[in-house]
Amino acid sequence: GDCEMKIKQISVFLENRKGRLWKALNVLSNAGVNIRALSIADTSEFGILRMIVPEPELAEEKLVENNFVVKVNDVIAVEVSDEPGGLDAVLGLLNNADVNVEYLYAFVEKKTNKAIVVIRTEDLNASIRVLEDGGVTILSTEEVNKL
Repeated sequence: GDCEMKIKQISVFLENRKGRLWKALNVLSNAGVNIRALSIADTSEFGILRMIVPEPELAEEKLVENNFVVKVNDVIAVEVSDEPGGLDAVLGLLNNADVNVEYLYAFVEKKTNKAIVVIRTEDLNASIRVLEDGGVTILSTEEVNKL
């Protein structure tokens, strides 16, 4: 079903203050949380650190204990062939189905010969159907944690 295909993403809101990003990452490091993928988006007021980690509950708990504002939401992780046009093909499927991609970012490490990309769209269930119909491999949480 659709829900096994969704993975948890942690979003941490960072005031634009010196050392705030380091502090967030330090909290996770001290808790033994391994960051598998991350993205940082900046606005003038604050930054958003988005991450995929094997233990989202632990990460959320430790960050909140350290006074960070944290949100957990669902994203999908897809395999993209590691060649020119690989990502273009995946985004084309979503575009043709009128699914709006809010953001995406890549995995830090990969043990496969595919690139792995995290995608957040306005309608994840529709995205999963469209991508699966298009032959795109979507990874479960278990598969992501094994990468």
